[in-house]
Amino acid sequence: MNLGYHLALRKHRVLLVDMDPQATLTTFMGLDPVELTTTVYEAIVGEEPLHIHGKIHKLDIAPSNINLSAAELELVSALMREMRLKEALAPVEDKYDFILIDCPPSLGILSVISLVASTHVLVPIQTQFKAFQGTDLLLNTVVGLRSKANRNLMIAGFIPTMYDGRTAQESRTLKAISEQLSPLAKVYEPIPRSIAFADASEKRLPLAKSSPKHPAVAILKHIAIGLEKL
Repeated sequence: MNLGYHLALRKHRVLLVDMDPQATLTTFMGLDPVELTTTVYEAIVGEEPLHIHGKIHKLDIAPSNINLSAAELELVSALMREMRLKEALAPVEDKYDFILIDCPPSLGILSVISLVASTHVLVPIQTQFKAFQGTDLLLNTVVGLRSKANRNLMIAGFIPTMYDGRTAQESRTLKAISEQLSPLAKVYEPIPRSIAFADASEKRLPLAKSSPKHPAVAILKHIAIGLEKL
């Protein structure tokens, strides 16, 4: 939501796609997942037209709810399952300059079909050792998809998140992220751990509207400018 909002401020047409059954993005955008009768689930499982809610904080969103959790099982035997999201987005992609897909935290079928539909992967990494280790699995998945289902998939960059520079462990992890991942793609300035994000989410607002002078706002703007250069 924050990156999409900064891109929208820069006059881009932006669609957000919530591919996480937890529907956190949908909730943060001010929609109630429980009340939604049509979501991205119907598009990827039922092959219906993608249902889009328009112009919330200058953004459009294809929302999600808990129904999407059933897609993992229902798509197991589906024909061309890896292409379902790509095909759902095809009729609308010319209407947008950026389509940002929010993936679930696990590398199941929902993440795979999101990667197949994507041109680039922007990787948030919490500045904790275990989170950094888990990046290898994602990178291996990207390599595998490049060899078969999406040969043009690129890495847009890495975003260290929830960073607390007061702890030695997180400082070491940030240094390791920068040293080991910068040869692959740009490593952006870390987004600090801050209660301001939770406050903004509770208000259903982007951080730039909730706390416009917060230091992370400048970082998010810088990332948005980086995405423009892809």
